[in-house]
This record gives sequence, C-alpha cells and structure tokens, in this order.
Amino acid sequence: MLQRSRTLPSRIHHGDVEERHDIRHYLQVEVQPKVTESEAINPQSNYSKCFDDDGRLKRTGTFWTSASHIITAVIGSGVLSLAWAIAQLGWVAGPSVLLLFALVNLYTSNLLAMCYRSGDPVTGQRNYTYMDAVKANLGGRKVMLCGLVQYLNLFGVAIGYTIASSVSMMAIKRSNCYHKSGGKDPCHMSSNGYMIAFGIIEVIFSQIPDFSQVWWLSIVAAIMSFTYSSVGLGLGFGKVVGNRGFKGSLLGISIGTVTHAGTVTPTQKMWRSMQALGAIAFAYSYSLVLIEIQDTIRSPPAEHKTMKKATVFSIALTTVFYLLCGCFGYAAFGDLAPGNLLTGFGFYNPYWLLDIANVAIVVHLVGAFQVFCQPLFAFVEKWSAQRWPKSDFVTAEYDIPIPFYGVYQLNLFRLVWRTIFVMITTLISMLLPFFNDVVGILGAFGFWPLTVYFPVEMYIAQQKIGKWSSRWVGLKMLSISCLLVTIAAAVGSVAAWFWISRLINPLKLAIED
Repeated sequence: MLQRSRTLPSRIHHGDVEERHDIRHYLQVEVQPKVTESEAINPQSNYSKCFDDDGRLKRTGTFWTSASHIITAVIGSGVLSLAWAIAQLGWVAGPSVLLLFALVNLYTSNLLAMCYRSGDPVTGQRNYTYMDAVKANLGGRKVMLCGLVQYLNLFGVAIGYTIASSVSMMAIKRSNCYHKSGGKDPCHMSSNGYMIAFGIIEVIFSQIPDFSQVWWLSIVAAIMSFTYSSVGLGLGFGKVVGNRGFKGSLLGISIGTVTHAGTVTPTQKMWRSMQALGAIAFAYSYSLVLIEIQDTIRSPPAEHKTMKKATVFSIALTTVFYLLCGCFGYAAFGDLAPGNLLTGFGFYNPYWLLDIANVAIVVHLVGAFQVFCQPLFAFVEKWSAQRWPKSDFVTAEYDIPIPFYGVYQLNLFRLVWRTIFVMITTLISMLLPFFNDVVGILGAFGFWPLTVYFPVEMYIAQQKIGKWSSRWVGLKMLSISCLLVTIAAAVGSVAAWFWISRLINPLKLAIED
C-alpha cells in the first residue's frame, strides 16, 4: 500500500473515497486510546508494525534526524549577523549574551520537550503540534494567542529567509563581477529576480506532503550550514592573522564611528545595541517547531529523552560555531563588521570560496524554509479538512507516477494553497528593507512567547508546581527577565528599521534602478 500523507483524512482512489485509518485521530486529536507503560515500550504487542500507539503511521525519526532538524532551524542565516551583533555589544557583553541565550534556550527547550505527551511522559496523550500542547496544558484564549504568535512568526521567517537567499545569490554575481572588473565596476543589480527564483524552488519543495518526509532535506541543509559557517570562520581567522591582532573594543561600536549608514550617534548606539539582542534571539529561534520535530521521533526510548539529547547536542554545537563565527568576524572587522558576514563584502578573496559559501547558504535556506513552513502548511490543511471534509478538492489524493521517483500523491488543495503562500512571501520580501532589520524584529517578536513564556507556563501546569514555591518564583523570574529583553529588542529593532529605511531605502531604489 502506498504511504499516505498524515495531513489529509481521506483520498480518492480510482473514483472511490477511501477513508483513512487515522481519520478520527486527525480530526479529533484529543481522542486517543489509553495504553500502559509496557504497551508503550513494546507497541508491537497490540499494534501493527506499521502504526504507533495512537493509530498513526509509525514514526521513524532518530536522534540524528532530530538533531539535523534542529541544526537546520538554528544555524540559519542568523549566524551571518552575529559579527555585527557582537560589534554593537562589544567583547564583554557580546559573547556573554550569546551564552545566556544558549542556556535559556536549552533549559526552556527541555521544558517544552516534556509537554509532547500530556500526563505521563511515556504513555500520555500525544500533542502533535505546539498549539496542541498549549491546548492540553493551558487551554482557553492562550491557545489562540499561541497560534497567532507561532504562525505569524513562521510566516515572517519565510520572508526573512527569502530575503537572505536573494542577498547570497546577488553576492555570488557581485563577487564574480568585482573580480572580473578588478574592483572598478560597482556591479549594481536588483534582488527581485533572485527572490522570484528562490520562490519557484520553494513552490516545488513545498509539495513535500508533511514534516516527516523532509528529513533528507534537513540533513543536506545541516551540512550546508556547517559549510558556510566554516568558510566564514576560516576567512575571519585568516583576516585576524593578517591584521596581526584583534579589532574591536570592550563596549562595542564607538559613538562617532563612520559606517555605511552614517555616523553613529548616542541614540543610534542604543537602538543598535537593542537590535543586536533581537538578532541573537533570532539566531537561536527553533522552539516554535520543536513539538513538530519531536512528533517525528520513534519510540522506545521515550520521545522526550531522544529530544533532550538532540537539543543538548545541537545547541552546544551551534553555540560553539556562533561564538567562533561572531567573535572572529568582530575581531577581523571591528566596528565596521558587516550585517551579513559573507555578503557584506568585508571579504573579497578568494572569490571562488565566497561563491561556494553563498551557494551553501542558498541550499541551506531552501531546507530551512521547509522546516519552518511545514507546521504552518499542516495547520491550514488540517483546518480545511475539518471545515470541508467531503470536498474532493481539499481531501482527495491522486496517484501521479514520476520517473525515477515512484508514485507521488497529488492533492489539489495542497498544490494551490502552498503555491499561493510562497508567492505571497516572495512578494512581501520584495517590498521589505534589509536583512538585519527583519532578523531583529523576528527574533524580538518570537523569543519570549514561544521560547520562554509558553514552555514555562505549560511546565508549571503539567508538574502542578505550587504558586509562590521557590521553583515557581524562579521560573516566573526567568520569564519576566526574558520579557524585558524581548521588549528592549523589539523597540530597538523597530526604531532601527524606521531609521534605516528612511535614510537608505531611497539609495536602495536608486541603485536597483
């Protein structure tokens, strides 16, 4: 029997409607059979080898696939702005803030991993999405608030990655143009064509039915992320050696420094420092897809155990890369560290190595786009299946034979809606300003609610932690402190966005024309 997408309740096969084995679990996530711990540990005793304890197709994810998903989501384009972020904060605050964000993300991610199953962590009811976990543990209006923040953030990430990919594609052409002209040609060009090209690629990959089937793309993307991060690290190290010393200062970029955006004033110094917090927060953002990643993991062992190991490994590895790339980038360029380390043209040679790095960025962002957008795709398709369960356009799947691939199950609603989604994100990307502005705002918008607030509140509710107990107070203090950081990052990013857009957008339009 052909494997079926878990996002649809039924399909049309030779003109007949065939009801899915798991339609009840798709439309009513809350209704699941109760199982004992022994049955959960040895599901083959009561269930087919093809299905898990909840009646869904057996999950096949492992520690390595989970780690690749996390690395793909975490080591994204955000790593390229870390040298700029550290340049705003300085040698003392920059690395300290990076480590602090890593520890907070590690702790709250472990809290969130415990919320995958409600009740018992081994035999409890599964929560398939972040919203399902919030509904099971908190309920009420918080479910709608969580969905609004999560899916708006996923939508924003798709826009940010489209912008970042076009910047890297332009950098390849500009690098070759600069090399051929010997630095005499300014090589001005428009980014719109590159955004459209990226959008076409994503339209194709967006037809992958669900999250569990993008594991191979995540592995490729994770390899690419280490490739371009290593190139950036190596070039930064080489420039430091060439400079015979470290640049930068303890307190970051100095007031009065002349940058591409003009002279830094005291007010701009404050805004840029706050914006740097948002950039670092964005570099660690993956909690919004953590539950969806965990739902791909097979058991035994219990899913939360595998997820915690994958989280520790991934965050530790990415933090080391972040510190090396950010610190060596700042040491190489000092106050003039570019907003994007590999496309800001702080490096010019070897141009072929920069081309390889930027190709790796584009390939990585193709995969990262899918890792972040698959939960949003699944949410819309689930809602549509509930709203129009008898519509062939929404629920029917057709077997399409593809040479060298096999049979692809085509769903017309999936084809149309995902294509429209990519078109909208591409269009909005063409209208937005620059990469750093989008990165800072996305990081500020999603960090506190999704990475800290909901995991903390769900954990308190799940573990029944008493109000005003020492543990309750500690968790609340963590949440409030991160809220203050988020507010500062949001204010700084919005202020910087308006300031930079007012000064630079006319120049950008003139260059593209």
